[in-house]
Amino acid sequence: MTKVVALLPMKGTSERVPNKNLKIFNGKPLYHIVMNTLLKSKFIDLIIVNTDSEFLKSDIEANFKNKVKVVDRNHEVCGNYVSMNKVLEQDISSINSEIYIQTHSTNPLLKAETIDRAIDKMIASLKTKENDSVFAVSKTQKRFYNKDSKPMNHDPKMLVTQHLEPIFEENSCFYIFTKKSFLNNESRIGENPFMYEIDKIEATDIDEPEDFIIAEALHKLLR
Repeated sequence: MTKVVALLPMKGTSERVPNKNLKIFNGKPLYHIVMNTLLKSKFIDLIIVNTDSEFLKSDIEANFKNKVKVVDRNHEVCGNYVSMNKVLEQDISSINSEIYIQTHSTNPLLKAETIDRAIDKMIASLKTKENDSVFAVSKTQKRFYNKDSKPMNHDPKMLVTQHLEPIFEENSCFYIFTKKSFLNNESRIGENPFMYEIDKIEATDIDEPEDFIIAEALHKLLR
């Protein structure tokens, strides 16, 4: 079986939602939701958490002992405005794997079945050499304008939304890649990636306080 390592980087601080990763979400710390989703995957062999938080380390030790490897985040990649690719460099150097999947603790509606289908797509693509990476996207058909009030993706005279060319948003739910692709491109997204479309509700991301309230209500409704 192809060895797959999941990377779940988590900071100890959060600007817009204080203590976000450990904030109680329907009875559990938020990060527990995605952690348990990853543990349900039939492909994932190991989960690596890269963090600078002693509180997170203690909670992982108490709740996920022997299931997760904790990596102490290097000082030079701590802070709020560090490139995720720099953080992932440290993770990838800590363990070899055929495939890596990086996700976030802030996507609590992401399903294990979706993760497994995406990994399966990556495995198939590596065999055919069709794609070197997979990343999650959400499709939208909306009219966009730039800061100068100029239409970016449509003719203002054509008002039938269904006729618009779809636009795909990188929703950051997950990125799947190999070490070779990551090192060659210095990015989670390779030279020839596959855009894996997922449901907008499943792609719900917690970035603002109101996002937390909405995601918690949806999670309670859907579970």
